[in-house]
Amino acid sequence: MISSLRGIVLQASDGMAVIDVGGVGYAVQVTPGYARSLRVGEEATLHTSMVVRQESVSLFGFPAREHLGVFDALIGVSGVGPKSALGVLAELSPDEIAMAVASDDDAAFRRVSGIGPKTAKLIVVSLTGKLFAPAKPVQTVAQIPSTDVAGSVVIALVGLGWPERTASDAIREITDEYAEPERDTVQALLRLALSRLGPTARQQV
Repeated sequence: MISSLRGIVLQASDGMAVIDVGGVGYAVQVTPGYARSLRVGEEATLHTSMVVRQESVSLFGFPAREHLGVFDALIGVSGVGPKSALGVLAELSPDEIAMAVASDDDAAFRRVSGIGPKTAKLIVVSLTGKLFAPAKPVQTVAQIPSTDVAGSVVIALVGLGWPERTASDAIREITDEYAEPERDTVQALLRLALSRLGPTARQQV
């Protein structure tokens, strides 16, 4: 069982990342937003789930164990496969998923491509009591899991209320515009991201 990978990013696009670990390239399926946060040539740590099927063995990767735990919970729901679970995490953060389950809001899952009304309701019923919504929706920088810098800042911005896609696009723009010494720590990159996005999170549905 491969539970994590740390290595150099060889490729990151279209929901797929290739990570070089000791000369071996591992193809890992990731959310499009997370793929955009990974930088080719830089080191990254991915928390992974290895899904074994009769016809294939696939790796699914995430920036934090929190995402991995929700993914594993989702694929335990009848009718939810790994690609559908990844699709849910591409649209909703772990906190948003937990809050949707806690509030019996299956509409949040119906918005995900490939998730129908029956499956959405089954997700809520099956995960009740297994996921717990945070007392406060805001996640502080000190609570961010230790991953690569860009991935950590994306997690922080999602915790502060921005959609994953918006956060990832902002990080990519900043890393293209600023020299590495100006953005080589979580604190520095987060400060630049907040300056670009503004002081208040803008939820997008």
